[in-house]
Amino acid sequence: MTGARTLKAVSMGAFVLLGGAASAQVLSSASTAVSRDTTSISSLTNPRSGVAMNSTAPMPRVFVPTLPRTVYTRYPWKTDIVATVFWVGESPSENNPTPNHQSSWDTAWAKNFGGFDDPDPMKRNQDYHPVAFKPMQNPFYIALPYNDVLNYATTKPEAARIIPWYKERFKKGGKSILKGQWLAIRYGNRVCYAQWEDCGPWVTDDADYVFGNARPKNTSNKGAGIDLSPAVRDYLGMSSGARCDWRFVDLNEIPDGPWRKVGTNNHFVQNQTKAAAQQNEVMASRVDELRRMRDEYFRRNGNSQYLR
Repeated sequence: MTGARTLKAVSMGAFVLLGGAASAQVLSSASTAVSRDTTSISSLTNPRSGVAMNSTAPMPRVFVPTLPRTVYTRYPWKTDIVATVFWVGESPSENNPTPNHQSSWDTAWAKNFGGFDDPDPMKRNQDYHPVAFKPMQNPFYIALPYNDVLNYATTKPEAARIIPWYKERFKKGGKSILKGQWLAIRYGNRVCYAQWEDCGPWVTDDADYVFGNARPKNTSNKGAGIDLSPAVRDYLGMSSGARCDWRFVDLNEIPDGPWRKVGTNNHFVQNQTKAAAQQNEVMASRVDELRRMRDEYFRRNGNSQYLR
């Protein structure tokens, strides 16, 4: 019987090895092609501040996939929306009287971001960052014309009724549950992902547009309905004043890309940091366990001189 069991085990092992070899052959025959968009960005001008964008700017890297899944059940697209470009640390101007050194939810936005998010393409690198520094927050950010709080102690009464994720995230009055929400922004056949970090353009009470089916009620800057950061602008290859589509997205809809790489406010960076901390805790616990086992061995064998 022992011989029969051994023969059976050897046969099963050979079968498993064959299966593994076949699987490896199938896997090794698969390949993917990644294309790089070499279209240059030209004639980028911000109508809000009059800043001209240099056409000889270095091309940013392109990540794939650029298109999200085609079937959605929770958040619809807002289509044909005029987009303007804004940036952290932007000074007030005739077209944009509101400075962006602070946001609707962060009185020290420029400081917490790490500095001036220079929109000049010649002063930005291929990772969609300013050349002068690496941002401490996600450079892929946007503004929409609604604020869910009246002040740092009071949330707007209608927030519970109109915000889809209110029940999931509300903690206390005056703490925004919009800040940090992710969006997909589509321009042509490209899609970028960014976080909601400020309110605008121009108005902060347009709930019917942001959460409903209405068009933007703002009439300035051709009726702009969304502000985009320089990183979003560069990734999409669009200029301020162009029209785009946008929609809210959940975290599980967001593919890999530069929007997942940087920022203490970035959910993906936070998850990576948390996972690394947990792994370090597991490793430290294992090292302590091995030390205890070593010390116990030395004690039992009378080698206490090796104890630490």
